[in-house]
Amino acid sequence: MKYIKKGEEPEKFVVWKALVNDDWKPEWNNFQPPEKPVVHDALLKEQGYICCYCGMGIIKESSHIEHFKPRRGYPDLALEYSNLIASCQGEREEPPTVPVHCGHQKKHWYDEKLMVSPLEMSCGDFFKYSAAGEILATDELEKKDAAKESIEKLALNISKLQNMRKVAIEAVLLGIEELTKEEIQQLIYGYGQLDSNGKYTPFCAAIAYFFHNYFSTPYGNNNSYHS
Repeated sequence: MKYIKKGEEPEKFVVWKALVNDDWKPEWNNFQPPEKPVVHDALLKEQGYICCYCGMGIIKESSHIEHFKPRRGYPDLALEYSNLIASCQGEREEPPTVPVHCGHQKKHWYDEKLMVSPLEMSCGDFFKYSAAGEILATDELEKKDAAKESIEKLALNISKLQNMRKVAIEAVLLGIEELTKEEIQQLIYGYGQLDSNGKYTPFCAAIAYFFHNYFSTPYGNNNSYHS
């Protein structure tokens, strides 16, 4: 999981919500084009086009607008931009493509103490990854329960996601043998940065974690890549 730094909500979204009057009010059910695609695009851009939970690469067609705190329990946050993030598996997939994971799997679940939030800078510290592509709970006792629960509720350890993370890690391993320690450090740091197209490498948090732990670097507590 990688930290999402929320930006300003799109002006078109602000203007639309300000149209509230005695006969009409903005609601999720009437949140449609042209405002909705603008918001979706903004979420994708601020996340570097990776899923808010698993970190796979996403585009508009393969993602949906996710409510971190679900509408069922927090109706007042349904149109609150700070509560909106982009999750993998498309909006129009009804039912979602099997296996279901991330936002569609989470559905209406939320527990303030047990849900790890990608909106918190320290979110990456709750997890560790293996070369086989597993995502595991940290050994830190104060974070372990939340990590385990979030992994389960989001189905982050299904074989599909494990295999995708494994492939992503192995792809980097293929070109690393002849690099110096300094070059490896630069490579790890680079996985926390957007590329020239404003995108993160899919599963960059898993890749950076794996290489940090197998190739000791001075960047260990740098959330720019670790979270």
